[in-house]
Amino acid sequence: MNRGTLMRTYAFLALVAVTFAACADSSRLAYGDANSIIAAMDPGVWDEVRDDVYAALEPRIQTVRAEKTFTVTYQDPSGSDWTNLRRFRQMLVAGTADDPWMKQALELARTEVTGPGLYRAYDVWARGQQATIVLAEPGTVAAEVRRHASEINEMLDEQYREYARSRMYMTGADTALADTLMRTARFQLIVPNVYRWTRQDSLYTFRNDNPDPAELIRQIAVTWRSPVPEGIQGEDILAWRAQVSESYGEPQDVDLSDVAAGQFEYQGQAAYQIQATWKNPPALDWPAAGPFITRAIICGQQDRMYLLDAWLYAPGKEKYEYMIQLETILDSFRCGPG
Repeated sequence: MNRGTLMRTYAFLALVAVTFAACADSSRLAYGDANSIIAAMDPGVWDEVRDDVYAALEPRIQTVRAEKTFTVTYQDPSGSDWTNLRRFRQMLVAGTADDPWMKQALELARTEVTGPGLYRAYDVWARGQQATIVLAEPGTVAAEVRRHASEINEMLDEQYREYARSRMYMTGADTALADTLMRTARFQLIVPNVYRWTRQDSLYTFRNDNPDPAELIRQIAVTWRSPVPEGIQGEDILAWRAQVSESYGEPQDVDLSDVAAGQFEYQGQAAYQIQATWKNPPALDWPAAGPFITRAIICGQQDRMYLLDAWLYAPGKEKYEYMIQLETILDSFRCGPG
């Protein structure tokens, strides 16, 4: 196909997009997990790009183990299962304007098509669906997929983070509690309404153990020291965390074999973060473990150093969504005036 014919094809697809939009069965809901991706393209192209796609779209984060943020499953769009699998919640489709699956995707996408490139579309084959479309000229599909791989990962990750945050605040954000904390304790934290909170002197604890603490616990503790201690290091922060964790009901040891730690700036203040794994001591009768994020944040106007400790217990569950939720709550921290 020469370039003139190709551009006429793109124009035609853009023209008929609205006409064919009604062909989508809007009564059908998308299915599948929000972090599971169906990748659809020609089998020959997939053989060329599979390793690049896996590397870009299945990055690992450290929870209790190295956990994939997304799971990619390849599907031949000319196969017999395509009619059902194209209704998956997260789709990645790639090909040329002449490929049947691409023609249909572009016709139903309700988006302007201007030529080869990366497009995002919603509700293509089902309601609640998000489709990432890579359109290429003949012979360049693999190169186009590789060129956009990092951008696709960033786009999907941001979509997933928004999904995780929306689910977390389905019960609403407890802004009344945030105001109370600022007024009485001079710091603010925004947690969902479903969280319970307790106070013991200067230790504030926020906990969500629904539906069952044997299945899922998300907890954040906040406390402080004043005046700001000098020369505090990572070991000092972990020792401080160990003191705070004595109030958690069960003792927590820390496993630093896959620790990620370092300084950062938070709201213009000096801060330090440690992310690693907690686990029950060997002497306990039952094993338990999970990831934790501990932050030490200096609020100079109050002459305080805050300790924020967020930890998760989710045995047998994928943890990335819950880690995003805990990070979102930690990011909501604000310290008030002196």
